[in-house]
Amino acid sequence: MSFSAPLLTRVPWNFNCADMFPIRDHNPSGRTPYVTWALMAINIAVFLGYVGLFSDPRALNGFFFEYAAIPARITYGDGFETLLTSMFLHGGWMHLIGNMLFLFIFGDNVEDEMGHLPYLGFYLGTGVIAGLIHVLSAPYSTVPTVGASGAIAGVMGGYLLLFPKAKVDILIILIVIFRIFPIPAWIMLGVWFALQFFGGIGANPDEGGVAYWAHAGGFIAGVLLTVPLWLRRGGPAFWRRTEGHPPHPEAVYATSRIPKIRR
Repeated sequence: MSFSAPLLTRVPWNFNCADMFPIRDHNPSGRTPYVTWALMAINIAVFLGYVGLFSDPRALNGFFFEYAAIPARITYGDGFETLLTSMFLHGGWMHLIGNMLFLFIFGDNVEDEMGHLPYLGFYLGTGVIAGLIHVLSAPYSTVPTVGASGAIAGVMGGYLLLFPKAKVDILIILIVIFRIFPIPAWIMLGVWFALQFFGGIGANPDEGGVAYWAHAGGFIAGVLLTVPLWLRRGGPAFWRRTEGHPPHPEAVYATSRIPKIRR
């Protein structure tokens, strides 16, 4: 099989001149998130290992054919390993930075709650599931798909179930105006999921762009795979005990000039 197609990326947020995206949460983990840090380091190291190929489209095309997930190739029974390898590839610097920011914000508390090795299995598992859902959404697409955000979407889904009321600082960008203010995680993650779902309805995966169904599928998989842990913690009783926040002291950040909305 050969292809010459635009790249389809899995990136958690699309940046526009009027947009918002998270920059931190208010309850950093109580334990060192070794797996999250290791995943970030691997993603960065892998990207640095092939970033020079971006100046040679032919070589980059061949590299992505070997290691990116191509739905048509998988549909015909080949390249299943790319469901894993594609999770550690990125289509550019902003793609990498955006994914690593989301992993940094949401990964530590989920890792803390799950434990290091279960969290690693959870991350890789939701990433593979996200890739399979993308294949199901466009089984004969020859567009190579790369990015960690199918797995990161799973982490975000787990975070939503465990810590729905955690405060997440959102950076609002209105052309040249920048403001930061905190909102509950369930609002930020709910808006994010809605954007992926409705984006997927109108998207054509053969044109490249964002793999919306990989995001939405990874997110749902993350929620579902976290349910057993949530139930072991007591389910709704866990929410009442923690008030929907990670069980760590709240960090204190400088306040924004945007007035806070009373809840």
